[in-house]
Amino acid sequence: MPRRELFLLILFRVSRSIAAGMVYLAFPYLILTQLHYSPLTLGLLYTAGAIATAALGLLFGVLTDVWGRKPTLITVAALLPLSSAIIYFFPGLPMLFVGAMLGGYSATGSLMGGGVGGAAAPIQNVVIADLTPVARRTGYYSFFTFVSGFFAAVGTLVGKLFAVQAAFWWATLIAAAGLALLPALRLQQHRGEFRRLESKKTIGQFSLTGLLNGFSQGLINPFLIPFFVIVFHVAKSQMAVYGFAAGGIGAVALLFAPAMDRWLGFVRTVAVTRALGAVLLLAMPFVHPLWAALAIYLVTPALRVVSIPVQQSALAEMVDATELGRALGVNQVARLAASSGGVAFTGYLFDIADIAAPFVLYAAVMAGNIALYIRFFSTQERELRAARGTQPSHGRVL
Repeated sequence: MPRRELFLLILFRVSRSIAAGMVYLAFPYLILTQLHYSPLTLGLLYTAGAIATAALGLLFGVLTDVWGRKPTLITVAALLPLSSAIIYFFPGLPMLFVGAMLGGYSATGSLMGGGVGGAAAPIQNVVIADLTPVARRTGYYSFFTFVSGFFAAVGTLVGKLFAVQAAFWWATLIAAAGLALLPALRLQQHRGEFRRLESKKTIGQFSLTGLLNGFSQGLINPFLIPFFVIVFHVAKSQMAVYGFAAGGIGAVALLFAPAMDRWLGFVRTVAVTRALGAVLLLAMPFVHPLWAALAIYLVTPALRVVSIPVQQSALAEMVDATELGRALGVNQVARLAASSGGVAFTGYLFDIADIAAPFVLYAAVMAGNIALYIRFFSTQERELRAARGTQPSHGRVL
């Protein structure tokens, strides 16, 4: 395996994740407490970021397959430092929308899943798939996602050291340092041509589950920090520590993804972890002591993200390699387009002080999403494992 390229990609992801963590913490405080906009405005900014990330994800997914991996990665990587620089120098509302759209400030999925700067997530996953063998791909996805989660948590903690607006300047410098590493990458071109997708059925199935997953995440994830700001009036310095802890726990959980894949398989890993997370989030708005709500906040990111490497590996194996960039781009479009609706809806509900409704709806949508995973992918997973001569150690696949 090309260890040099993997090492450079890790360093790039470290710098990008630290910057994303700083933005993730600072952005809602900038909007709600420094500029004194409403939760609805914050929701609209997140919605704009989600829609833009969906469009850019599809564009860069196509370019990944047609133009090439390296030039596409460099181009999309430049958007995050550009966005944070815009926010720092021009904090008026129109430029806040521009910065949020370029930087993908959707806060959908976790930071591990590309919640800030998410347009770069598909192309990074394609490059990792190119550089790693199938048998070890889940492990590499797990490690890279762990790196993202851990250093995003570090960025959240570091963010407490700076004034709200200054955090965007430091995020710009840190993200730009990672961007400077990319020209040294040596990647295969994999240039192709725009043609009909052969894996369209599988891509469609992943996109439909991604749509429901995105809508459910849009309902909750961007508003977890605002939830504690509005309901419990938690200060930024405290929230930075809690955000670091939640991100750190989620990041460590990712290291268990390969073992869970071997033990339960792709479908069961998704079903078990996300069902448990949905139950806990359903309870969150109804528990009144701060410590109880924080306990749920600390645990649920781990349950939400531990299946991400398993899912990424399954998609990379089920889709033709020449179509992987478009597959990931289309999946991200479905996820983020749906999440934008969820973000706008929760922004409205928070604005009218209906805090519990998004959590209830999240649990209902997630239940339907899990049912679709079981229906769509159980047979495909059995066939792939039979071809490789492997089966989950805990019984057969659902």
